[in-house]
Amino acid sequence: MRHIKIERATDGIATLILDNADGRMNVVNDAFIADMEAVTAEITADGSITGVIVTSAKSTFMAGADLKKLAGGFTPHEALVFSQRASRMHRAMETSGKPWVAALNGLALGGGFELALACHYRVLVDDPKAVVGLPEVNVGLLPGSGGTVRLGIFTGMKTAIDLLLSGRSVAPQEALALGIVDEVVSAANLIDRARAWLGTNPDPVREWDKKGWVPPHKKGMTVPENSAAYMMAVAEVARKGYNAPAPLAILASVFEGLQLPFDKALSVESKYFAKLLSGPVARNIIRTSFISKQAAEKGARRPANIPVSQVRKVAVLGAGMMGAGIACVSAAAGIAVVLLDRDVPTAEKGKAYTAKVQAKLVQGGKLDQAQADAILARITPTDDYALLEGCDLVVEAVFEDTAIKAETTRKAEAVLPETAVFGSNTSTLPIGQLAQASQRPAQFIGIHFFSPVDRMGLVEVILGKQTSPETLARALDFIGQLRKTPIVVNDSRGFYTSRVFQTLIHEGAAMLNDGVPPAVIENAAKAIGMPVGPLALLDELTVDLPLKIVEQAIAEDGDKHIPPAGVAVLRKMRDEIGRPSRKAGGGFYEYPEGGKKRLWPGLAKHFPVGLGYDVEELKQRFLYAQAMETARCLEEGVLETPEDADLGAVFGWGFPLWTGGTISYIDTVGIETFVAESDRLAQKHGPRFLPSAWLRDKASRREPIYPAEAGVDGTKAA
Repeated sequence: MRHIKIERATDGIATLILDNADGRMNVVNDAFIADMEAVTAEITADGSITGVIVTSAKSTFMAGADLKKLAGGFTPHEALVFSQRASRMHRAMETSGKPWVAALNGLALGGGFELALACHYRVLVDDPKAVVGLPEVNVGLLPGSGGTVRLGIFTGMKTAIDLLLSGRSVAPQEALALGIVDEVVSAANLIDRARAWLGTNPDPVREWDKKGWVPPHKKGMTVPENSAAYMMAVAEVARKGYNAPAPLAILASVFEGLQLPFDKALSVESKYFAKLLSGPVARNIIRTSFISKQAAEKGARRPANIPVSQVRKVAVLGAGMMGAGIACVSAAAGIAVVLLDRDVPTAEKGKAYTAKVQAKLVQGGKLDQAQADAILARITPTDDYALLEGCDLVVEAVFEDTAIKAETTRKAEAVLPETAVFGSNTSTLPIGQLAQASQRPAQFIGIHFFSPVDRMGLVEVILGKQTSPETLARALDFIGQLRKTPIVVNDSRGFYTSRVFQTLIHEGAAMLNDGVPPAVIENAAKAIGMPVGPLALLDELTVDLPLKIVEQAIAEDGDKHIPPAGVAVLRKMRDEIGRPSRKAGGGFYEYPEGGKKRLWPGLAKHFPVGLGYDVEELKQRFLYAQAMETARCLEEGVLETPEDADLGAVFGWGFPLWTGGTISYIDTVGIETFVAESDRLAQKHGPRFLPSAWLRDKASRREPIYPAEAGVDGTKAA
């Protein structure tokens, strides 16, 4: 058996050691299930075996299901068969006539923890890394092999709903308090305690398999605690929106499961699981947030045959919000940082940001003071370019002005080694234009971080026409050191993320001009899953920023440039009304001292509300505007892969995760439907929604943007 080793002892105890043969952590897949079915049948038939210990040869016990398998596409019937087979595997353990104990030597999540729940007893190692839980909601699923049913019985409805809807991992002592493990012991005593429990001659028949067992909440919602917990959970799910079907399915599965005979409850759970797994949302989430993300972090876009590099000393030019954040994450990654600004006090202020971040980590117990001090000591604040000598890489994060960036580039290159890579943290200025100030344009590249840098995981890497493959590889290696997720795009105005993000805020402004109430605009954006409404975003960004981008485009393209639909509103807010931003005292919102922000009542005077609006169409406009602009980026070659498009959308500006990203959204809607609906929106709201000939051609051939013949990792499917 590839996945399981069996050790038999003279005392009648068999120890099953989970050991995935490919070297990775143990996961649930067809091969594992087949091995487990065979070994369980063998144990059941062997009269000399009196008890079973299940543990792992890995540093972890077991993760969940193999996500690549789950993202591969299932029909409802195939998904039901997969779930039912895993449930039967666990039931075979429970009904084998032998007691089973899980000796959890490390984390047990998802299907791994469902395996543990199916054992008669659970002993967990006392290690903060040995967390347990059922995080399936995070990938658009629910536990599909008994997790909702057993957890509901063990903990009651309220706790089960909390754990399943949050998907949170639980540390050993909390797991013990919640009753989802039975003992927490030291690593040295783990197997001995498991063996000791088996020595007590425990009953191998579960309570729910004994005659007369009644489901714990047969009366269901007549139990006040259950009723309150369920209603509060439903309200919270409703507050977050119905775009993600998994939370509702979890609520239904737990509620129904606690009122049904055990095997019937498992059957209900499998049906809910099958509906989720065969739907698009789980596929979208898994593909983008796990498979594509991991591939990017492992070097999917890194040029081949270039030796891996390591940055030992980095220069960060500019100690403002972005520069301070870049210095912080670089120092935390063990890199020496030269943080340069116009004067030492300004640079010191930038360094103080790292001190603030580390202090919070120390306070939260995630870092000790010695570690925090070491990180801070790696940052050298200065105004002296001479200190840049010996830097492997530069990240320039000065003001978004071509002339200022050019001067900074020349001063830095006068000191830097000839081999150094120069990265600009610009969000909109073309890399080819900025590289004109460089003596080494082949070593010039865009490295666009997102704010706040210490919390945002995405980095957009922008290739200029002269950027060499070696420079790209070194930039990606640096991002790997920071443990962030890169996407790679080609040079253009706004690149990818800034360009498409602007369509969200301009569409919101255009709706205001159309007579839609501002509160409806904000709520429509949040209803599709955007974290913040477009008017609130504009207040934080300032209307000056998108207007400056538009004005630059007009200056360069003249009459060829078609201003976005929201420009008139932004200009009116800035030039006529005098409310350009929160920083300036107020914008679309007002900010009373000591109170919560609220929409400015004066908007009604300047932007009168019209006769009617269709909320569903407003939601569609937000989604289609961003998806259409992403499709244009692919067509123009700004983007090279749909994976980069979706990663940038979800992790760059918060496009709703349930969609999988802007390109996954088009494929989910169906490209024919997307084109037809875009034409309808264009007739009603303007040419910004018009599909290109490229997109129409794909629709005519019913060709999705993600290759139909490709597997989830971009390789040919078997």
